[in-house]
Amino acid sequence: MSLPHLPSSTLRRRSLLALPLAAGLPAAQAQFRVEISGVGETQVPIAIATFRGEAGMPQPISAIIRADLERSGLFRNLDTTGVALDEGSQPAMDGWRSKGADALVGGSIAKLADGRFDVRYRLWDVVKGTDAGGASYAVVAGDLRLVAHQIADAIYEKLTGEKGVFATRIAYVTKGGGRFQLWVADADGEGAQSALTSREPIISPAWSPDGRELAYVSFEKRKAVVYVQSIASGQRRAVADFKGSNSAPTWSPDGQSLVVTLTLGGVSQLYRIPAKGGGEPRRLTHGIAIDTEAHWTADGSLLYFVSDRGGSPQIYRMPAEGGNPQRLTFNGNYNISPSVSPDGKSLAYVAREDSGFRLKVTDLLTNSTRDLSSNGADESPSFAPNGRLLIYATREGGRDLLMTTTLDGRVKGRLVISQLDVREPVWGPFRR
Repeated sequence: MSLPHLPSSTLRRRSLLALPLAAGLPAAQAQFRVEISGVGETQVPIAIATFRGEAGMPQPISAIIRADLERSGLFRNLDTTGVALDEGSQPAMDGWRSKGADALVGGSIAKLADGRFDVRYRLWDVVKGTDAGGASYAVVAGDLRLVAHQIADAIYEKLTGEKGVFATRIAYVTKGGGRFQLWVADADGEGAQSALTSREPIISPAWSPDGRELAYVSFEKRKAVVYVQSIASGQRRAVADFKGSNSAPTWSPDGQSLVVTLTLGGVSQLYRIPAKGGGEPRRLTHGIAIDTEAHWTADGSLLYFVSDRGGSPQIYRMPAEGGNPQRLTFNGNYNISPSVSPDGKSLAYVAREDSGFRLKVTDLLTNSTRDLSSNGADESPSFAPNGRLLIYATREGGRDLLMTTTLDGRVKGRLVISQLDVREPVWGPFRR
């Protein structure tokens, strides 16, 4: 069977009262290192052989695929040391069954005459003893990591029936050397590129639904202003520069609007504004309480947000066009940073407890809540676009870093960046 050809293609612990730089994208000087810990409750044992021709190539394709699948919490990598296997092999299924494998992957990489790289892979279903398909890619060196993530996505979807998120991107902010930087990186933290650098704080990045733009808050004017910036060109526009503070942007699912926190009436309230800028803000909440950190649900029907209208910061939800808010959190006196899963079934947030700030997730159908971390310094949870993983910021050993976790908290991936504090992560949408 021939392979189908695919073309390449804070402020820390911020207060409710202060909640909420255009350039090209130079490569990051410091890269992440992914460390995976924990074991999922149910995992698919998979054997991924080192790709033929991979030695000496610019990227370790098979290692990237292994790390992606392991970080999902749904796969367990089997040892393939010394195994010679590529997309044209005819593996002995009985032998792999005896090794406990449910799935098997082989592939190859070769440099073409025009300088591009030919990458091929094949997936076998060992349990059924069948060829589960594969693909080939011809790409430039700069796209090899993306191809590895795309292969991991294809394997993930074939074996789980759900879309993988390994070819998606994340954004986050670092602080170090007296400057703040907004970064865009692969979902595993590698390939980071700087979108903005400033001597003043950058906070609250938010992806547009098509993944082409980022909204964020910059203090470069010595006040909080909301900008929207193109990922490809670096061009940006100020969309909320009203009197007072402008902060905490969240995109509507159609990409046409933003809900932001403004202090036009003297207190932080939620307003809807056009994503292109201009026009009059439309107020969505009314009262003397502080309302902020809005999060739009994927279907566009609801807004989750933080308010102190009950006497302490708690999480509420209301119709996206405004209306009577419903309080959702009652345990503890400080619950902030809501993030809702794409299917609307789970709410992640940060709760202040005696031991510090801890990441929690609530099943919105059963109202049961689970602690996902015990570090005591967690912030800014954000769901992956398939809803299976969360990324968040935390602190270990006196340094800020990023973590990913499965929703049961069993499998965590630590994304470590040297010399810099890292915070405010947000997971981007599926690539289109």
